[in-house]
Formats: sequence, C-alpha cells, structure tokens
Amino acid sequence: MSFFEEWVELDLNPVLSFSSSSKILYSNSEAQFLLNRIKPKELFDLALTYAPKTFGALTSYIDLTIKNYTFYAITVMYENEDEIHMKLYKSAMVKKESKLNIKNINTTNIFTLVDLAISTSKIKTNINFTKNYDPSIPEFKLDASAFIKTLNQIFEAFSESKNVSCSILLKIGEYIKIDGKKYSLISIEITSDENYEFSKINLKDNHSFILTADENRVTIDLPLIL
Repeated sequence: MSFFEEWVELDLNPVLSFSSSSKILYSNSEAQFLLNRIKPKELFDLALTYAPKTFGALTSYIDLTIKNYTFYAITVMYENEDEIHMKLYKSAMVKKESKLNIKNINTTNIFTLVDLAISTSKIKTNINFTKNYDPSIPEFKLDASAFIKTLNQIFEAFSESKNVSCSILLKIGEYIKIDGKKYSLISIEITSDENYEFSKINLKDNHSFILTADENRVTIDLPLIL
C-alpha cells in the first residue's frame, strides 16, 4: 500500500469508488462503518446527484443526515464513464445534541451494565452473545437506569435471534457538544443475524444518549462524561 493509499484508508471521512453499475470498487475504513447503516445504492445515487456535469471534480456544501451521521460537504469526481468517486465530510457535532439531558447521571462501569443486561437476557432466551469491548474505556457518567431499560428492550427485540454481537468502542474523530462543552462519544453497537422490528423500544428526547435502530443493528451513542 502506497503512502497516499494508506492516507486515504486512515481518513476519518468516508471515501468510496463506484462502477457505472453502482458496484463498490473501493471503500475506506470509515466508509465501511457507514455501509453498515445505509445501502450502497443510496450512496451511489447520492454521488450521481452531486456529480459535476462534465469530467472533473465538484465539491458541494450540504446539510445531510444519514442515520446518526451528519455531513456538511460532498466531493464527487469522475474522469471517465466507468468509475465515479465520492468523499463525504463529516460534521463534528451530532444534530440531536441539544436534546440530550445530562442531569442526574452518575459514574458507572459501562461493561458491567451491558454484562448485566446480557445475563438477564440469557435467562429468558437462547441467544449466543459475542462481546467485543475496548478495555481502555474508563468509567464515566450516564443515566444507568434508562440505559439498562433500553438495553433490555433491545435484547427483547432480538429474542428470536441465534447470535447477537455487542461491541463497546470509542468513536474516533467524533464528538458531541452539550451546553457548550465537547464530549467524545462511546458507542454500543448491538447486531443480530436477522432483521427485527424495533417499534417497542421507547426513547424520550431528553435521555442522555442517542439511539439508532436499523434492520439488524441498534446503536447507542453516549457522551463520555468523566
């Protein structure tokens, strides 16, 4: 891998290349995270929408929200009729930031809470849980009661699954701004091997985290408040 290829791979913004038939020819690591939440055809159509009228590159400033991602610009380039390339520029802030409530929160171990919810689910189901935790994440402040309640609702929605994966990770390059202060984001990603209905998962706007549910994946993003 050349220096420039490695540089693109490490970019915190999604970079993708498509064939004329919408097949993905290349996607960097950040784009692969995005592709877990949106179909490739939708991104291909987005590239066509903002493509320049002639060969070359065009950057457009936009206000685009995809799941819990917010983008402020898009660059589309093509030099022939066979390939088209796209880069999306992530906004640093999540749109729902102003609705988050960080009152009445206490320092808690996130791993203990998730393990507790998993143990509760195992009593009622035969789900095989796979865990992927980042051990470098410290204890931080959150509304443990609301978080556990939501986790239990998520696992109940996945009750017919054979396999469920739970990941806890720090989102690199992303933060949320609450009351004028910046906070990094801790993400809990829960993925099943099948698609499910999440209408029974209730989340009020004033909770201290952001919930995204889509087909076979539920993501909870929490501000890292130490």
